[in-house]
Amino acid sequence: MLALGAANAACGALGGFPVSGSFSRTPAAMDAGARSQVAGIAGAGAVALLVLAAPGLTRFVPSAALAAVVIAAVARLVDVSGMIGLWSMSRTEFALSAAAFLGVAFAGVLQGIGIAVLLSLSAFVAKAWRPHTAELVRVDGRKGYHDVARHSRGRHIPGLVLLRFDAPLFFANGGAFARFVRGAVARSADEVRWVAIAAEPITDIDTSAAEELVRLDDELAEHGIRLVFAELKGPAKDRLRHYRMAERFAERTYPTIGSAVTAYLRQTGTPYTDWTDR
Repeated sequence: MLALGAANAACGALGGFPVSGSFSRTPAAMDAGARSQVAGIAGAGAVALLVLAAPGLTRFVPSAALAAVVIAAVARLVDVSGMIGLWSMSRTEFALSAAAFLGVAFAGVLQGIGIAVLLSLSAFVAKAWRPHTAELVRVDGRKGYHDVARHSRGRHIPGLVLLRFDAPLFFANGGAFARFVRGAVARSADEVRWVAIAAEPITDIDTSAAEELVRLDDELAEHGIRLVFAELKGPAKDRLRHYRMAERFAERTYPTIGSAVTAYLRQTGTPYTDWTDR
């Protein structure tokens, strides 16, 4: 109590935030009808009066009664309906929330929070490891290019594979990116001449992914396939420049997917009328 008092006195002098060793104090105050910070002043006054007027009175209060007050107050912090809603929206986030609860309950507050943070970071890396990918097609009556998984009757351009990889490229997913491109080329019903990457989601490229990108580019070039990028953002371009790879892709980077498609049609002589349904 002396340590908490000294800490709060220092916070008051330095403009900090007051601290407390009681997790249930705020819920108990709310149950008692507290609506403002005056409740803290009133509580401090009541404690001071009790200590001065009847210092030994609390020794006759059963521990079970004090525990019941704490349990009843803290029970309001358990958001059952929120957990049910979280389960219906995201199983992963529900599992992270449950892990945080169990960690705090059985290992301690700091340990439980640490476990939840580590699990959250692991879930983030796992999601970035295998992000959403898409092969893009044109859809009649709509502008732009769309995921063929959602538009199975979309139109392909013969010899051109349009792909999107929805994550930055780093050591954990560089190989997955290369396999995704190779798989799309292998599945194509036409002889592939260009692979165009819609690179807007690729906001960063680390050294491991850059090496994988060079190997993929060389492999595709051996088969006569040109690898190009569209909508590559400034941070990713800066990374390539820093890795001394900017010149390699300088003439194969386009501001939009449409300009990349136009360049393909122009350079290969493919007419617009040759777009087919697959």
